[in-house]
Amino acid sequence: MKGSRGLAVVSRRHLLALLALCLLLLLGTNLLVQGPQSAVLPENGNAPQKQPLGIGVRIFLKRLFGDGYGQRCDRHAANRSVERQLPEATKFLDQRDPGRAAYFFVETSCNGLVNARQACAVESAALLHPDADVYLLLLSPPPELDVRRQNPSVANLMDGYRNVHVLYFNLVDYFKGGPLEQWFRSGALRASNFEQSHTSDAFRYYTLWKYGGTYMDLDIILLRSLSALTNFAGAESSEDIAAGVLNLERHSTLAMECVREIRDHFRGDDWGANGPGVITRTVQKLCGTENTQEMTFDRCKGRFQVMPPLDFYPIPWRQWRLYFNISSSNDTMRRLSKSRAIHVWNKFSAATPVQVGSRQPYGLLAAKFCPRVYAGCGATF
Repeated sequence: MKGSRGLAVVSRRHLLALLALCLLLLLGTNLLVQGPQSAVLPENGNAPQKQPLGIGVRIFLKRLFGDGYGQRCDRHAANRSVERQLPEATKFLDQRDPGRAAYFFVETSCNGLVNARQACAVESAALLHPDADVYLLLLSPPPELDVRRQNPSVANLMDGYRNVHVLYFNLVDYFKGGPLEQWFRSGALRASNFEQSHTSDAFRYYTLWKYGGTYMDLDIILLRSLSALTNFAGAESSEDIAAGVLNLERHSTLAMECVREIRDHFRGDDWGANGPGVITRTVQKLCGTENTQEMTFDRCKGRFQVMPPLDFYPIPWRQWRLYFNISSSNDTMRRLSKSRAIHVWNKFSAATPVQVGSRQPYGLLAAKFCPRVYAGCGATF
């Protein structure tokens, strides 16, 4: 018995050593072919750029260790447990009334959890568009998720707004039969250095092509109705179009061009190439200019318009702290008085608290435009 246990230990050690050796060989081959990785902070400050690992190496690592080489997350799997709690997105959306306006939000971390700030974005859309459908889609949430108990802010919205629909989806079914199915099956998305972000990018363009409507990031608060606007995005500057608020008509040529841009020119090594990069490149071709101030309906053949930074990105990312600063609150609120929305740059601001009842601009706007969520979030928003 003792000898068999010793043999088992040796076998396990040999197996682990063999796995480690295979991993080192794969990584070494990749480095010889592509050179060392580097990280550069881009001008827009959104995320570091990295030289790509080879696609086979990245898929191997993710399958061995999980997404991000640490967290287990399968964005591609179905989930029968959650199906008993929420409608499946494709079945639900395929039956929607195309005559009703639609607003889409997506959570792509796969943990199925939505915090109060994210729920605030959803509520602001539902509050300002009572006759529209507002969809919050959760990507491949875990089987053990109790949607309502673990998401009190979302449960609050489901109880308070008849036009809020919380759905779940997986990418295999969502892309099936569409123009991104073969691209998805190629493994390019799974191998991306920024899979969670790039999943959101592919989702927004495909969803707007298939169903039409408005996509919004979860770190937005709407301040005005968008009902009078169609076929638009917002500029961050005179050169950059953002994709945090984006409207496209169902099956429009422009929406299809954005989907093709994802399919044919996807970059897994570049954080922004598949989100803001897609709409920027597509609209520049359409409008024949790189200046966002010139991207009007007239210049863009009546097919699209780019709204000025004041509309959706009134405070640049470098100044994100203004949303939390009490001493400059009055000036900030005046600055936002003509905006249609705010974008609070969650990548930078997520850990900065808002004390409920304070004069912090973010809190003041939340109290007005997502009152149910704000009132129910406790002492800190």
